[in-house]
Formats: sequence, structure tokens, C-alpha cells
Amino acid sequence: MPAIFLILLLIIVFTAFQLRKLHVNRARENHIRTFSYPRGIFAKVIKKYPHLSQKDMELVSQGLRQFFMAYQKSGRKYISMPSQVADELWHEFILYTKDYQKFTQQAFGTFLHHTPAAVLSDKSQSNVGLRRCWKYVCKEEHINPLKPLRLPLLFALDAKFTIGDGYQYVADCSGLRQAGNNNSSSIHCGGDFSDSSIDGGTDGLDDSSSDSSDGSGDGGSDGGGCGGGCGGD
Repeated sequence: MPAIFLILLLIIVFTAFQLRKLHVNRARENHIRTFSYPRGIFAKVIKKYPHLSQKDMELVSQGLRQFFMAYQKSGRKYISMPSQVADELWHEFILYTKDYQKFTQQAFGTFLHHTPAAVLSDKSQSNVGLRRCWKYVCKEEHINPLKPLRLPLLFALDAKFTIGDGYQYVADCSGLRQAGNNNSSSIHCGGDFSDSSIDGGTDGLDDSSSDSSDGSGDGGSDGGGCGGGCGGD
């Protein structure tokens, strides 16, 4: 076979493979955006956090949806959960075994195991996972992950709903630190994810991305919407 025909064949095969991969990824992302949570699951979370309403849970469910989208967008790399209330919903979802298995198979092609909620600490693996989550959730809301002017929904949930064991984030802590705010030690900062002095690196944040969005904007949605198919009531 002449070399030119072999090269053309390889190009055709590679192009077909890339188009198939793109189609699969789009189908998975669409499933994450539109699937319905199992009926009754919101009540399980409200039992632990009785001050939450069904409307509040729609936002929590959208935050968990953002987490799932970040996992898919990252190429299904290790990712950490930054919200206690979204983590509780995730845990309850896993207990609906058949529903969760069906969801993860359609969304990721594999089972996604639960990992506890975390904040930046001396645990390097969870730090990488948090930075990765921060990056892709920010990109989803068109927020610059390096210089955020606001928080994406997933990172704002615990403070928004006054979750007692939750993690309180602000976009930028520099003002609090300069003012010597005594409560700043309990507040976690979006700006810290791009600060290599926290643990000596920014692994996870500087992953190469297959997403076409560059995430450089800071306008757009305020992160308060529910999107399609919240379900779970």
C-alpha cells in the first residue's frame, strides 16, 4: 500500500475516533445536566439539616451536579468534594444503589466511589482533588479560577445555608487577612487554590483541559439556578 494511502487511512481512523469520543463526552455531560434524582432523596438530607427547604435542596442538587460535571470534564481524574451538604446528598444518592449505578455508568462509564468532603490541608491527594474540582466548577460558571471575583455554587453552598459542620468559602481572603479578622482561620479562600505556598504546588489546578471553554470570564450566571431535571422531591 502506498504511503500516502496509509497516511490517509490513519487520518480517517483518528478523526473517527475523536468524533466518537466527542459524541460520547457530550452525551455523558448532557446526562449529568438533565438526570433526575431519586424521588424522596431530598427528604433524607432535610432530616439531617431540618432548616433546609425543598427549594434549598434544588440548589444543593445543582451543586452536586456541578461536582459530577467537574469529574467528567477532568477526564475522570481524582476529585475532592468541597461541600458538606452536597456531600450528604451524594452519600444518600449512593444508598439508592441501582439508581446510582445506572447514573454513574451513563455519566462516566464507570462507578464513582464516594470520598469525604475536604478542605486544603496537609493531605496532598485531597488538595489536588480540590484544586481540580475548583478549576472545572469555576469554568462551568465562567469564573477565572486564578483570580475569582465570586464563588461558584458548589463552594458557596455550606455558607449560604448555614451548614453547622460545613466549609465557609469567600472568593478572596486578602481583605480579611489584612484587617486581621479573628474568624479568618475558619474561612476558606478561593484565591488559595492558585497559591503554591499552601502546600508547595498547584497540582490539579494546572491540569490540561479537554474543555473548549477557557474559563477566563467572570460574568454570567450567579450560580443560583437549578438547571434541568433537578428532581428528587
